[in-house]
Amino acid sequence: MNSDKKSKFEKLIRKINWYPPYFFSGIKVVDYNEEFTYFKTQLKLTWWNRNLVGTAFGGSLYAMCDPFFMFILMINLGRDYIVWDKTAFIDFKSPGKGRVFAEFRLSLAEIQRIKAEVEQNGKGVFEFPCEVRSESGELVVSLVKGVYVRKKNFDSKN
Repeated sequence: MNSDKKSKFEKLIRKINWYPPYFFSGIKVVDYNEEFTYFKTQLKLTWWNRNLVGTAFGGSLYAMCDPFFMFILMINLGRDYIVWDKTAFIDFKSPGKGRVFAEFRLSLAEIQRIKAEVEQNGKGVFEFPCEVRSESGELVVSLVKGVYVRKKNFDSKN
């Protein structure tokens, strides 16, 4: 990845922490790698994201997971591909209290496999598991994100 493109994505990632839905929900990107194949987010329980029973609002727990597999694929596949979040399955396992964390990782080999499948079929939906865990490691949320990927020049009529 050239340095201009890398700088552009680094600025985007820094700005996402100020994006109002994330900022007011207590969600932050706390780590990522140079290849943009790994992100770590945190949700800090605050008055703004607390539900009626004093735990993290489910929508905030989902929001902290929402775009990151899509980001990884958009950044690494490039402009010749359309990438959209398509599906999500969320299973709340325990109450979110204090700080919770989620990690999103795709290897370069996984990204190449997706690229090859889309090159062959023109499009596809790819599912990625994710977990939200408390600071102590307790499982809070189990999630599966489905991401749609299509070649921009794919003619779906054929």
